[in-house]
Amino acid sequence: MMVSFGDRRLGDGHPCFITFEAGATHDGVESAMALIRLAAEAGADAIKFQIFDPDRLVADKTLPFTYEILGDKKTGQTHTITEPLYDILCRRCLAPDQWKIIKEFSDSLGLAFFATVGFEEDIALLTALKCDSIKIASADIDHWPLIRMAARTGMCIQLDTGNASIGEVEQAVEICNLEGNHNIIIHNCPSGYPARLESINLKMITTLKQMFPLYPIAYSDHTPGWDMDVAAVALGANLVEKTITLDRAIRSTEHVFSLEPAEMKAFVQTIREIEIAMGSPRRVMDLEEKQTRRNVRRSTFTKQEMKQGDRIGLDQVEFRRPGFGISPKQFESLVGMRISRDLTPGHQLDFKDVVYE
Repeated sequence: MMVSFGDRRLGDGHPCFITFEAGATHDGVESAMALIRLAAEAGADAIKFQIFDPDRLVADKTLPFTYEILGDKKTGQTHTITEPLYDILCRRCLAPDQWKIIKEFSDSLGLAFFATVGFEEDIALLTALKCDSIKIASADIDHWPLIRMAARTGMCIQLDTGNASIGEVEQAVEICNLEGNHNIIIHNCPSGYPARLESINLKMITTLKQMFPLYPIAYSDHTPGWDMDVAAVALGANLVEKTITLDRAIRSTEHVFSLEPAEMKAFVQTIREIEIAMGSPRRVMDLEEKQTRRNVRRSTFTKQEMKQGDRIGLDQVEFRRPGFGISPKQFESLVGMRISRDLTPGHQLDFKDVVYE
């Protein structure tokens, strides 16, 4: 199970692909580029944005959207805000030439750039920008025409699956396959801004890996901190997507649960350390571990004087560290045998001290 993301490879046996989401937290080219720079400095693999035309996407310009903002950084107190979705999307809407600047800046810092798209023109834009991936929002999991157009580009398709049934995920994957595109990443994406703990369902990562063994499984995080990301990586997530911000106190959607600049590098480092600590499913010990094991295990020592010909019994010995001699397990096979020579108290018993009858 592996897919190509430009010259990168995603899947089991490869490092977790770390994506920082800036699509909801930038408010123009300047802030977008600042977030890109921070993501690159932190060691992320990719930066993600959202490309939507608010005038085309939202028919009802008064359609409300409710989310939380951070009211007090010290206490963590939050407030609920409701405003038109149209206004939110307008704050992050950029022109094609602006996206070109952002893509080129990402390239210059070695970050993969991709975006969630809403219309055919957005797909054409990412194609013209020579992107390696397109993401389909969970709200569009049933937008078959959009998925079909995205799949035809040959780019890696990332499917968000929040609020989608397994059947809808299967159908979206099949549409990509029918267009000859098998380069697919499936995201477990909890809903909510921030997501409720009850809605996260991390076990879905395991379910998706079992149901879709040909494709990497990702986790898109909508919670404060990175506990859920650590858990996702431990469950086998091949990609994690975490929203970043210049300041969590900004009064707009998704900032409240995003990483601030001082946290980004620590987030990446934590994920990398978890990968190392996960190790191997096989019990393999290096030389240092083997030496440590011998130092803490026990050997058989006499606790009293023993004469040649005496029979060995448990009451005549005790087990002490280190474990370079006869182990307690091995000693049990020697009980009742005779000693081959006189032994003093505290002697580390050796097999040559035993007469094998």
